[in-house]
Amino acid sequence: MSLVAFTAVVTLTLLLCVLTGPDRDDLDGFYTGFGALSPMRNGLAIAGDYISAATVLGTGGVIALLGYDGVVLALSTALSLTLLMFLLAEPLRNAGRFTMGDVLARRMPGRAVRIAACATTLAALLPLMLVQLAGAGDLLSFMLGFSGEGVETGCVVTLGALMIGYAAIGGMKGTALIQILKIVTLLGSGTVVAVLILRRFDWDPGALLTAARDGSGAGPAFLRSGLQFADSPNPRLDMISSELTVVLGGAALPHVTMRMYTARSARETRRSMSWAVACVSLFVLVITVVGFGATALIGRAALAEDDPQGNTAYLLGSRAAFGADISTAGTLVFTTVTTALFLTLLASVAGMILACANSLAHDVFAHGRRGKGGGGDRAGGGGKDGGDGDGDGDGKDGGGAALSARREMRLARASALAIGVPAILLAVLVKDRNLQPLVTLSFCLGASALAPALVYSLFWRRFTRAGLLCTLLGGSLGAAALMTGTNLVSGAPHAAFPNHDFTWFPFTTTGLVSIPLGFFLGWLGTRLSDRGGAAEQRRQYEAVEGLILAGAAARHPNWPG
Repeated sequence: MSLVAFTAVVTLTLLLCVLTGPDRDDLDGFYTGFGALSPMRNGLAIAGDYISAATVLGTGGVIALLGYDGVVLALSTALSLTLLMFLLAEPLRNAGRFTMGDVLARRMPGRAVRIAACATTLAALLPLMLVQLAGAGDLLSFMLGFSGEGVETGCVVTLGALMIGYAAIGGMKGTALIQILKIVTLLGSGTVVAVLILRRFDWDPGALLTAARDGSGAGPAFLRSGLQFADSPNPRLDMISSELTVVLGGAALPHVTMRMYTARSARETRRSMSWAVACVSLFVLVITVVGFGATALIGRAALAEDDPQGNTAYLLGSRAAFGADISTAGTLVFTTVTTALFLTLLASVAGMILACANSLAHDVFAHGRRGKGGGGDRAGGGGKDGGDGDGDGDGKDGGGAALSARREMRLARASALAIGVPAILLAVLVKDRNLQPLVTLSFCLGASALAPALVYSLFWRRFTRAGLLCTLLGGSLGAAALMTGTNLVSGAPHAAFPNHDFTWFPFTTTGLVSIPLGFFLGWLGTRLSDRGGAAEQRRQYEAVEGLILAGAAARHPNWPG
């Protein structure tokens, strides 16, 4: 049955991409899907992009092994999307056109800004892609009942090729439909499993929590804060650092923010985000019940023995919900659960490849060519749909040497291949190691570089190009350097390098230091900027401030009155 499900999923998703893929010269269709999705469907796609396989398997494992601390992590995931909805969603939609580079270049035009935005996008998403690809190989071999090093490698390569195809053929609309299919299947199957688990405990959540506490072997500590960071020298600060990283980092990751550009209006953005937050909130409830159910029905020791990180807890808990004698209907539901996880892996990586390819093609290649043509990026007042978003308001892309739409489409599709192939090769190399440091690194980069850059660029009038580059580059380098000293990399039995110990940083995540560092570097770079240039850049921001914050028509800095 698993083989049939796998074949059906691959066939259906490829068919969706082929049928909805844009024409060869349809840039808006490839980058934004022409805003053709309704708020409900766009919200489901946002939730699909936001809930990655690492979130499902990792968060479920933390809840099953660590109890209360895992629930806090799950709630932080929902809080992150809520922060995006209230603080950044509408300004992102107003300021951006295709990529994060468009958002940042709206007020600070220039090739350096776009290249830095692209580099940070790649740095933040590549680690997550590696984790998803490596996990996809393990899950597919589990679904099909095969084992062996060669089989897992073949699964990683095959699935990676599929994900490249989704991004290159389907573009934004094709990947959005896959995300919708994924989130509906994931939430539907998860809700059924959660209901079955609650039925096993006579619909009493208190009985479920008591059984989970007894099965954890940790006693009352399982339902109290502190178990996750019990070995840390500063457990409270470590937990604050971790949750801060998740909240800020998740809201700023480029594969999530790119969905803001697909809404046709600010009102649709709000409605889309409302659907997305509702879906993620339901996911938090489902993953909490399934995680506690896994501990109650199987036991924490058995879960840790199967996978010390708990990444199989969601699957094992789903299987245990049906009891010892599983019926045909139960087999069908469990197959749906595994299919939903498989779809989650496919859709997540396809979305990340698309975000990286869009940035590489649009920000580096296309705008690099325009810059050489003499027009480049110029700050100005083009509307959301009335130009390139960072031009001079004339509806053109800034220079006589602008690439044709067809050529930029070819570049975008080639960029998907250029991003995907190295990701597949790296995933094959690292798939046997603990990849938790890579997940943490992605969120740290999002929180330490992208979040400060977006907040400053969208809301601070005095922010300058120098401050932006300091935030993006300094925040990224700072987070990466600090990550090498955490116990996720070395010095612990389940670290990436368990046989080495070069731990020097006192926290598991870097957020408590690297997030303030990113904001400080942005402030410092702005303060040290040339006064004349800073004044000009402030005028450029004031010209588009109404557009960014309220969607109003922008005014060119040289316009009268």
